[in-house]
Amino acid sequence: MRVLGVDPGLTRCGLGVVDGPAGNLAMVAVGVVRTPSLSSTGERLAFLQDQLDVWLDRFEPAVISLERVYAADHVPTVMTTAQAAGLALLAGARRGIPVVQHTPTEVKASVTGSGRADKSQVTTMVTRILRLSEAPKPADAADALALAICQLWRGQGDERVAMAAASERARLKAARR
Repeated sequence: MRVLGVDPGLTRCGLGVVDGPAGNLAMVAVGVVRTPSLSSTGERLAFLQDQLDVWLDRFEPAVISLERVYAADHVPTVMTTAQAAGLALLAGARRGIPVVQHTPTEVKASVTGSGRADKSQVTTMVTRILRLSEAPKPADAADALALAICQLWRGQGDERVAMAAASERARLKAARR
């Protein structure tokens, strides 16, 4: 399965593509889309959307793994991050690609074993897990790869649980007839 990880941000948006099965992951691509700070918010969002479309066309992921935006102390940052995240949600919906959101704590725990890991620990583990010769930089790039890894490791398990639950509901419904 191919996953596009998106670490949303208006100034810097990390993108990372990882192939797997869960036990044998490989990085396909990684990068950071930077938008010009002197441009209007609308122009920056349009540029980011265009770049996201390029990545979706080029790499054709089966799923998009997106960092869930959470409230922080600095409201303007949360707002622009949410706007960037909305682009990934819209792109997935328009193309019929599922978009799964993971909290930063879920991603850190999935990749490092601790939901309290710092950025350097996440980067170190992403580098090891993907057997990279050097660490992806900046942190937004490593975070995007971590999101893709998280989806490949956690998402498949979540899908199996959901399928099992649906199967059990169908069995119970059929038994009531």
